[in-house]
Amino acid sequence: MVNGPGAAPVKVLVVEDNRDICENIAAYLEKHRYILDFAYDGISAMQLALTNRFDVVVLDLMLPGMDGLSFCQRLRAEAKLETPVLMLTARDTLDDKLQGFAAGADDYLVKPFALQELHVRLQALYKRSHGSTDNLLTVDDLTLNKATLQVHRAGKLLELSPACLTLLQRLMEQAPAVVARDVLETLLWADEPPDGDALRSHLYKLRQVVDRPFPRPLIHTVHRIGYRIAGEE
Repeated sequence: MVNGPGAAPVKVLVVEDNRDICENIAAYLEKHRYILDFAYDGISAMQLALTNRFDVVVLDLMLPGMDGLSFCQRLRAEAKLETPVLMLTARDTLDDKLQGFAAGADDYLVKPFALQELHVRLQALYKRSHGSTDNLLTVDDLTLNKATLQVHRAGKLLELSPACLTLLQRLMEQAPAVVARDVLETLLWADEPPDGDALRSHLYKLRQVVDRPFPRPLIHTVHRIGYRIAGEE
């Protein structure tokens, strides 16, 4: 079980304007250790999605402010977020479902629905997006899946060069300990490091992707020793 005893709670954003449905979802899922946030229109949902990390989004299609299809399209195309989306709607035709998947949905559940089925589908989406927990490195809101080599921060997919990915994986594996400069140089170039301070150049590029777009840095320089990665302490 993804959210069984000892597992981290799954954080879900439920975007649904029917308060009764929201209450039913909350009453059922909170018993299974989910953490839920609710939005009742598309605009406030987008604000929540952009400023918080969610493991899954449950999304109604018929919403005030911004409909579910537009929300999902903007989430993917503009915000570049890869958070799994489960569309939850009364629209049940094949064309409706195809439109939902074309907009970026990962799954589609038709109303009325069984809460147990919703729970199982959320678990499947979480497992699919996070992979095996043995392969998942996590520091604060940064994750690296060693099986897929995908890196996410605050739910946003990050694009890294092979060298930066190699450095990040070693730093995360050792976190929050310091990794010496010579260890990182050997990791990249074995016994033949290039002339100049190529390591610093790669660390600069890594920081531009992992730290610069976000409110706080995770990669820290330890003067004359090396580098470490750590969240708030």
